Amino acid sequence: MIRASGVAALSLLLLGIATSANATNLNFTASLSGLNEFPVNASPGTGYANVHFNTVSNLMRVQVTFSGLLGPNTAAHIHCCTAVPGAGTASVATTTPTFTGFPSGTTSGTFDNTFDMTLASSYRAGFITANGGTVGSAEAALIAGMIAGKTYLNIHTTVVTGGEIRGFLLVPEPASLGLLGFGLFAVAAIRRRKVKA
Repeated sequence: MIRASGVAALSLLLLGIATSANATNLNFTASLSGLNEFPVNASPGTGYANVHFNTVSNLMRVQVTFSGLLGPNTAAHIHCCTAVPGAGTASVATTTPTFTGFPSGTTSGTFDNTFDMTLASSYRAGFITANGGTVGSAEAALIAGMIAGKTYLNIHTTVVTGGEIRGFLLVPEPASLGLLGFGLFAVAAIRRRKVKA
């Protein structure tokens, strides 16, 4: 059994680690493939995603490269939150049907766009409704899901309409421990800030 003072000490340790690692920037990466999809498919397509979330400016930068898809892409977005980290499916969290400016109708390409996560237009309306009904609560849910490994980015195509390639957004090691502590702190701070507003 962990005593309250032990929990407080652990929280301070994690917060200290996170703060020293520029904790306002949460960085996630994902390797996209058909083997990562659910259900798995034999697509030769591959891709890579970088997602950078700044908890002070509330900006989320999404960078994606992809190639070798079986058919032209029809949608790309982030799903949140699966029941189990790194497995299963979830509904779409970000703009539908696809990220604003994503190179649709291609089998390969690159994408780089920054989204203001204080705007309702950065989310699927149903995600906001399902996560407290406000943009602030949706943002907190998305950040918590990303930190917990329960979000994935995928690309849908005309050939594999349910999603041809995907990858779970993960924290590159060794930042995980610091990010976990900061994530818990950031989610609590965002919720406190939104309650005051």
